[in-house]
Amino acid sequence: MELMNLKAEEYAKLHTTRLDIVLQEIEDHTLANHPHAQMLSGHVQGKVLEMLSRMIKPEKILEIGTFTGFSALCLAKGLQPGGKLHTIELREDDAATAGNYFKQAGETEKIELHVGDALEIIPTLQETWDLVFIDADKVNYINYYELTLPSVKKGGWILADNVLFHGEVLEENVKGKNAKAITAFNDHVKKDGRVQQAMLTIRDGLLLIQKQ
Repeated sequence: MELMNLKAEEYAKLHTTRLDIVLQEIEDHTLANHPHAQMLSGHVQGKVLEMLSRMIKPEKILEIGTFTGFSALCLAKGLQPGGKLHTIELREDDAATAGNYFKQAGETEKIELHVGDALEIIPTLQETWDLVFIDADKVNYINYYELTLPSVKKGGWILADNVLFHGEVLEENVKGKNAKAITAFNDHVKKDGRVQQAMLTIRDGLLLIQKQ
């Protein structure tokens, strides 16, 4: 199911501040070369992530799912002086690509890259998070949420990507393990009295969750 009106999407890009040189290079290279390029946050959503981070002004950010480094660099732009973004990537090749872009952007002091299973790495970090961005394997979204929410400060934020999952969650009978997992995650958050949330229909769906 095609959720985005392509003309509207192009119009939105034209009226969204241009990406910086490194972000534009990541987008161009990923779209041209990566077999899973659709996983990239992209121009408009990247700017939304940057602006949300600038509004929140976090000291500590956790990103689950680095991919090629685009969203981490966007989120890092909102960090307070001395702040830190921890990002976790399972795939070594993507982590290496992201690491090179972090160096190119001069952001290695702000961004700490972890390579491996997020379910194993997250408990070792022992931080209090101002902002968490979940954009990894969909079947573990509830696990990532429950693992991080206790460490999110009161009033802090979790952002979850792909919560419309290509429109598959809108079907009367949801099929496929990823679509079913996202449906379960969305329902899980909706019923959680510890948070309030708003679902944005930007790109593939972005869920804004604030801890009460």
